[in-house]
Amino acid sequence: MDRTAQLTALRADRDIAYDPPPEADSPHARAARVLEENWTGTSTVPSPGLYPHQWSWDSAFIAIGLRHVSPLRAQTELETLLGAQWGDGRVPHIVFNPSVPLDAYFPSPDFWRSSTAGRAAGAPRTVQTSGIVQPPVHALAAWLVHRADPGLSRARGFLTRVYPRLAAWHRYLLHRRDLGGAGLASVVHPWEQGMDNSPCWDAPLRRVPPAPTRSFRRADLDHGAAEDRPTDLDYGRYVRLATDYRDGGYADGTGLFAVEDPAFNALLIASEHALAGIARELGATGTARHARAERLTAALIDRMWDPASGMFLCHDVRAGGLIPERGVSGLIPLLLPTLPRNIAATLVGTAHGPHFGLGRTTRLAPSYDLLGEAFDPHRYWRGPAWFNTGWLLERGLRTHGERDRAEALREAMLDLAVASDFAEYVDPYTGKACGTTRFSWTAALTLDLLHDFEELMDSKGGNRG
Repeated sequence: MDRTAQLTALRADRDIAYDPPPEADSPHARAARVLEENWTGTSTVPSPGLYPHQWSWDSAFIAIGLRHVSPLRAQTELETLLGAQWGDGRVPHIVFNPSVPLDAYFPSPDFWRSSTAGRAAGAPRTVQTSGIVQPPVHALAAWLVHRADPGLSRARGFLTRVYPRLAAWHRYLLHRRDLGGAGLASVVHPWEQGMDNSPCWDAPLRRVPPAPTRSFRRADLDHGAAEDRPTDLDYGRYVRLATDYRDGGYADGTGLFAVEDPAFNALLIASEHALAGIARELGATGTARHARAERLTAALIDRMWDPASGMFLCHDVRAGGLIPERGVSGLIPLLLPTLPRNIAATLVGTAHGPHFGLGRTTRLAPSYDLLGEAFDPHRYWRGPAWFNTGWLLERGLRTHGERDRAEALREAMLDLAVASDFAEYVDPYTGKACGTTRFSWTAALTLDLLHDFEELMDSKGGNRG
């Protein structure tokens, strides 16, 4: 038996049935069960009812948690997603499961028409996907997954296989999506940034005429309260943008919506640092990747740092200028290891100040400014707190030496995740569950938070914190 077969066989039992701690009701065991229930055989759905397919950045966060209970499963999660990559390098935000009925989720495969409308962009013919993307957390996830079990990873050639795909993904973002000419990636749809319904999108969305409500059916309202979800007007604009993008053959640069977002670009930079680690593991130096990450960090500061707000703001490429709305996205660059000390300190102060109230009036940072006119503690991304943004902030705090604040945030996330039955998101004041429960990335990141945090992102060959 060769080494790969040996390693895989040794893990077979563990990969089919999780081996949680003896306490059947421990947070670890409960979180692992959620991921077991949501596993399809090749990937993990965010939620069987509300989100019954594979989502791009969800799978990255899920893999980060899965690495603690099944490194093989975590590798498979990322490999399945990257197997649906387009020829131009984009990683689609949804990979559709053909066994799920078309009316279970909208927009469905027959809306995106990826294999036909996306032919010029190299959409795969054997799997149906969406045509837009999501934040590039994948290289960071791949690096952390590798480090969870380097022996298995090397035996399976995991990094050797995923590195070219991750590099192509980054090339797509840095070239095809540099719509503002500053070297940063733009999103062309609010769904791409991941924080779909943020008030940060309100101004640029006003340029978009909504699609008629009769032209689509919102399957999301079958699983969530209307008052917690985007309005029909906003949804109509989302549909219009997606329709125009599809009908244009998924060509970039022509749409009404183009925004440079701080979180999207911060995650791209973090993943560039991770790609440097992967390159070193594969025998290269990684120096060029670190240098690119530093250039992107400088561009991010130059383009989106707003000293008056004490945080990063979105940049509207079409209208020009910053969007004067404080979303949690503007705090995520705290994740970056080479962020100047004064900017990092200011971000920490903003997160714990009156606009986000972290550790004072809120236990988890809200998705939007507590003092903003559009704040709503329950409506999707317009105020509720999410566990993935909390996880990113926790890492950022540790990266910049704020260990006590990081530990307080970690404890709050663990308490609220378990108490809410791994809710999709929560009221930032009360911790009440919102959206759906038994949500995969909440469970996965709970598993990660339950483990030691010595695996912080590499920076120039060493770990921070």
